[in-house]
Amino acid sequence: MNASEYWDQFLRQHPELEHKATPPSYYYGDNQAVADECAELVVQKVKRSTTSSLWWFQQHNEALPQPGDLAIGTNWEGDAKAVVKTTKVEIVKFKDISPTYAIIEGEGDKSLAYWKKVHWEYFANEMKPFGASPNEDMELVCEWFETL
Repeated sequence: MNASEYWDQFLRQHPELEHKATPPSYYYGDNQAVADECAELVVQKVKRSTTSSLWWFQQHNEALPQPGDLAIGTNWEGDAKAVVKTTKVEIVKFKDISPTYAIIEGEGDKSLAYWKKVHWEYFANEMKPFGASPNEDMELVCEWFETL
C-alpha cells in the first residue's frame, strides 16, 4: 500500500487528524536491508528515534523536523508501514551520542559501538558525493518519535 492509501486508511481510525494533509513518507537507511529492517522495528515500536546529519538539512535546504510533525515510514519499496509523530528534536554532536540514545534508536544490538559504526558509514556515504566527510564534532539531528 502506498503512503496516500495508507494515510486514507489511517484517517478512518483517527478522524481527529482528518484536517491534516498526507504527511511526507520516507524509509530509514540507505539500502534495502536496513530500510526493511527499520520499518519493521518502527512497526514493533522498538525503533523510537532516527538520526540525520544537520549537514544534510543544510545541503538540501530542508526544514528541521519539529515536535508534532507526522510522517509515514515505509520499506525500501515504498510500502507504507507506520505513521510516526515527532515528539522531540535535539541537535547533538556525533561524539556526544549516548548509549541510551543508541538503545532508543533500536537498531542492531542497540549498543553505542554498533550505532557509531553504522551511522559513521551512513554519513560517509551521504557526504562523499559532495566532497565532504563526517567528523566527531558534526552536528546531528536526533528525532524522537512515537509510532501511532
